[in-house]
Amino acid sequence: MRPHVDQRHERVLELVRERGSLRVADLAAELGVSAVTLRRDVETLAAQGRLQRLHGAVVWPGDPAAQAEPRHASADGAVIGMIVPTTNYIFADIVRGAREAVGAQGGRLVLGMSGYVDTEDPMQAEHLIAGGAQGLLVAPSWFGGVPADGQEKWLLECEVPIVLVERSAPAGNPAAALDRVRTDRAHGAAVAVGHFASLGHRRITAVLQEGPHAAQISAGYLAAVRSLGLDADAGAGAGAPTVREHGDYEASLDHLAEAVEKRGVTAALVHSDEDAIVLVPKLQARGISVPGDLALIAYDDEVAGLSDVPLTAIAPPKRSVGELAAKLLLQRLAERRSGQHPAPRQHIELLPELRIRSSCGGETLES
Repeated sequence: MRPHVDQRHERVLELVRERGSLRVADLAAELGVSAVTLRRDVETLAAQGRLQRLHGAVVWPGDPAAQAEPRHASADGAVIGMIVPTTNYIFADIVRGAREAVGAQGGRLVLGMSGYVDTEDPMQAEHLIAGGAQGLLVAPSWFGGVPADGQEKWLLECEVPIVLVERSAPAGNPAAALDRVRTDRAHGAAVAVGHFASLGHRRITAVLQEGPHAAQISAGYLAAVRSLGLDADAGAGAGAPTVREHGDYEASLDHLAEAVEKRGVTAALVHSDEDAIVLVPKLQARGISVPGDLALIAYDDEVAGLSDVPLTAIAPPKRSVGELAAKLLLQRLAERRSGQHPAPRQHIELLPELRIRSSCGGETLES
């Protein structure tokens, strides 16, 4: 096996010596190996001083290109890769915020999408890095919002700085040491519960969409219910929010209707606002008016204000999440370039806000 590796190393040196500099992606393609294998070769040869590695490229020592990084690798022109599951829902504004922050410093944001398939995340990363990305903003396809079965492994082995976006790893998981920027969704749920309490509602429920953020929203909801001494709907399983698959509107409708008609519930938190918009007319068809019989707060505020009954909503600071994540990554790149000791890793959580519309009414209920 070793002779084959040595032969490949010699071929790498031969090609770089002939041409002065080569992109890693082009060199890997010419040799017929993966970008990951080629990068390992380059790291070995660079450590031996036999060639020089720049961002996304390999340079022969002494070549003029080795004396100064190309423009795209300078502080004024960083290439940042961003991997998101989709550009729908919250990620559209997150991507815009990141793009604006990178562009403001003369850089360029390059996008990759995983489609919520966890095996796509490392493939997208490899592609972006091979194309010259110097750092990555990543919203991994972790279904529960946290890694499972070693899903974080590729992040820890990545050769460029990474900032997690709207994701987190639990304490004890190695990925918990990565920089991250996310919305404090538990706080948002607590704000919603507090608003219900301020209007006099004492018995409330929640219906959440299955996905990366359900656990955070549920935790904040339950903590606020206990703190404020409210009565969480016992029909939801010891007061815990009901978590439904996306699009399972009939089950959500049945739960809410029974909660109002049989258990005296007067307020509900619904994630997402798309689900809430679908449920409002269905509730009204069952004889339950919003906000007359049921005050309702939606979570996400993508389209909540466009509902026939404009929905009060919890609005995550989506654009700011993207902006701050990009600025943190650019800071890490600046530290690398200058050779300075990196600042401590950061876990940044931004607070969502409550946007009051019509779906909760305005009068305080009698207790």
